Amino acid sequence: MTRDFRLLWGAEASSKLGTSITQLAIPLIAVSTLQATAFQTTLLYAATWLPWLLAGLPAGAWVDRMRRRPVMIVCDLVALGLFLSIPVAAWLDVLTIGQLLAVSLAAGTVAVFFDTANQAFLPVLLTGDDLARGNARLQGTESTMQVAGPGLAGLLVQLVGAAAAVLVDVASYAVSALFVWRIRAREPRPEPKRTRLRRDVAEGIRFVAADPYLRVLTAFGAMCNLGLIGYQSLFVVFLVRDVGIGAGTVGMLIAVTSLGGIAGAALAGPVSRRIGTARAVLLFNIGAMPFGLLLPLTGTGWRLAFLIVALLAIGVGVVAGNVLKASFRQQWTPPELLGRVLVSMQVLNLGAMPLGALGAGALASAVGVRDAMWWSTGFLAVTGLILLIGPIKSRRDLPSRVVAGVGA
Repeated sequence: MTRDFRLLWGAEASSKLGTSITQLAIPLIAVSTLQATAFQTTLLYAATWLPWLLAGLPAGAWVDRMRRRPVMIVCDLVALGLFLSIPVAAWLDVLTIGQLLAVSLAAGTVAVFFDTANQAFLPVLLTGDDLARGNARLQGTESTMQVAGPGLAGLLVQLVGAAAAVLVDVASYAVSALFVWRIRAREPRPEPKRTRLRRDVAEGIRFVAADPYLRVLTAFGAMCNLGLIGYQSLFVVFLVRDVGIGAGTVGMLIAVTSLGGIAGAALAGPVSRRIGTARAVLLFNIGAMPFGLLLPLTGTGWRLAFLIVALLAIGVGVVAGNVLKASFRQQWTPPELLGRVLVSMQVLNLGAMPLGALGAGALASAVGVRDAMWWSTGFLAVTGLILLIGPIKSRRDLPSRVVAGVGA
């Protein structure tokens, strides 16, 4: 791998470590310090992902009109300032649920631009088989940071408090911005666009809607995320209040179960080479999701094994599937459309997350947290069947090049 990819890889590792700490620290601040209700906690998750619905489509068109590297640097610096406001407000004793919601919403907006630019920038650094290996390394790194992050977050929360733990995320954005700034590869300046932004957005949507592979992957991603974020948005409340375990133990449990993601990144390549990329996508996504039904059975003592098995299996399936789907998408889409195609898919995939969080919060208020977990995981268990609708089920491998503009 090239020096530039290693710098991008380092930036990814830094920011994902900080993010995985914050993803646990902020709900813990809400639940333990601000005494948030289950519904308020799910609102935090909804606010994080709502920007994909509000700004996702124009963000993809804007990113395709700009060089991606400067966009990523600016996003890192803005996120740094947003998360710095949380410990500052806590030290001044003025931190509120409203501020946590505002920061989550603003940081989610920044993430829309960063993630779109990041995925569109990777093919500038890597091509062919290197692109697939690069995606696997980035997914594996994300899962590794999800192992280290929650455990470190639990320790930091116990030692210095949840608000101060957010400072690690602040530092991670500074490191990420520095690493991206040091990348030497320069993208060609995009051709000036004479078309209106609305037309550019529509072009990306039409490409996804016309392509039988991207269309099915988008539908599956959206439905899967409804179930995933449904139980994840209730997870901290469920473990702390229903199961009755402490913040440090929550962090350690999430760290252990995130090993499934590392295994998924490692398995994606060997399994896909042995049985084919299309069959591997079906195996990982259809086979893993039903394990979520074990989560509502979680309790103290030996019943914690249900949680560990479920999250390990889901981690393998989600990460391995993401590695394969990301590589396919990047190689299948014309470069000049990549940002818009990525964001057109992500608007539905990630835009489903606030709906899943709000739905889970409403269910928890109506029937209780554990029953809401049953509804979310039951829905998740059947989402993989969507992949059997399109052409993926009849192929050994996913196609690797664009044919006649929209795929075949």
